[in-house]
Amino acid sequence: MLPLPLVVHQEFAFTFTPIVDRFIAGWHTFILMNVNTEEIETPRLSTLDRFLPVWIVIAMAAGLLLGRGVPGLQEALDAVKVDNTSVLIALGLFAMMYPVLARVKYEEMGHLAGDRRMLWLSLFMNWLVGPLLMFALAWIFLADYPEFRTGLIVIGLARCIAMVLIWNDLACGDREAGALLVAINSIFQILAYALLGTFYLAILPGWLGLDTQDVAFSTWGITKAVLIFLGIPLLLGFLTRQIGVSRKGKDWYDNTFAPKIAPIALYGLLFTIVILFALQGNAITSDPLSVVLIALPLMIYFALMWFAAMWASHAIGLPYARSATVAFTSAGNNFELAIAVSIGVWGVTSGQALTGVIGPLIEVPALVALVYVSLWLRRKWKWKEFA
Repeated sequence: MLPLPLVVHQEFAFTFTPIVDRFIAGWHTFILMNVNTEEIETPRLSTLDRFLPVWIVIAMAAGLLLGRGVPGLQEALDAVKVDNTSVLIALGLFAMMYPVLARVKYEEMGHLAGDRRMLWLSLFMNWLVGPLLMFALAWIFLADYPEFRTGLIVIGLARCIAMVLIWNDLACGDREAGALLVAINSIFQILAYALLGTFYLAILPGWLGLDTQDVAFSTWGITKAVLIFLGIPLLLGFLTRQIGVSRKGKDWYDNTFAPKIAPIALYGLLFTIVILFALQGNAITSDPLSVVLIALPLMIYFALMWFAAMWASHAIGLPYARSATVAFTSAGNNFELAIAVSIGVWGVTSGQALTGVIGPLIEVPALVALVYVSLWLRRKWKWKEFA
C-alpha cells in the first residue's frame, strides 16, 4: 500500500481531470523512487481528509454567499450566547475539539515518558521556539496590521493537538509518542496559555520597545476561552475514553467508536468556517490582500519549524518514527483553540478570528507536502534503529 495522502481509490478515479491524474502519477513515481514502500504501512486518508483544502475553500465561498444573502445574520447569531460567543459558533468549536481529545490514548503514555530527549526537544520546540518564531514573523510581516499580528501570535501559542495525528500516521511516525505529545500540549495549554498570551502580546513587546497600544485583550478573557473551549472538551474526551474502554474494550473503542466520531471534528471546522466567513465577508472581499498577508508568514513558519525539529531530532539520535512525530507536533498548530480564543476575546468579526480561519487553509497543503519530504528523508538520512 502506498503511503500517499493524495492516493485515489479506483472508484473515484473518473472524477479527476487529466492534469490532476498526471500530477498524482508523478507523485507515485517520486515516492516509488525514494521510499521503500514494502516497509511502510500507513492508513489512507478518507475523502473528507484528503480534500480538506477543497472543502475549506467551498466552506469559505458558502460563508461569503450566506453573508450576502441573509440580512440580519449578525443579530441572529448574537441572540443567544455562551459567554461572549454565539451558541452556533460555540457548538462548532466544541465539535472541533472533542473528537480529537477523545481519541488520545491517555493510558499508553507512561512508557514513553522515559525518552527524555524526545520530551525535552518537543517542549523546547513547542513552547519556546514556536511562539518566539511566530512572534517574530508576526512583527516582521504584520507590524502595521495589529489585529492580524495578534491573531498570528495567538496561533503560535496554540500548539497542535488535532490534525497532527493524521500527518504523523501518514509519515510513519510513532503513534503512541504522538498521543503523549498531544496530551502534554493539551494540558500545558490549559495551564499556561493565558500567561504566555500576556507575555507575548504585552510584556515582550514592551521590553523590545514595540507599540502595543492598539492591542486590547484580557488575560482572564483568554483564560476563560481556554477553559471553556479546551478544558471542557479535554475532560469529556478523557472521560469518554475511560468509560468506553472499560465497558466495551480497547479494540472496540479504537477501531469502531473513535473512527466514527473522528469526522465530527472536520465537520465542526467547516461549519465554523462557514459562519465566520458569513460574518467576515465584507472585510474579505473589500481587502483580499489580507489573506495573502496572513498566508506568507504562516508558510514560512511551517517550513522553518518542521525542518528545525526534524534536523534537531536526527542530531540527538532519535529514530525516524519519533523524529517525524516531534517534527509534525512542532510544526502544526491548534487552529481550533486559536479560533476559539480569538472569538471569545475579540469577537467573531475580528481580524484575529479571520487570521485563525485562514490558518487551516495554509496548514493542510503545507503539512501534506512535508509528509512527502519526511518519507524521502526516511530513506536518505541514516537513522538510529532504537531510541
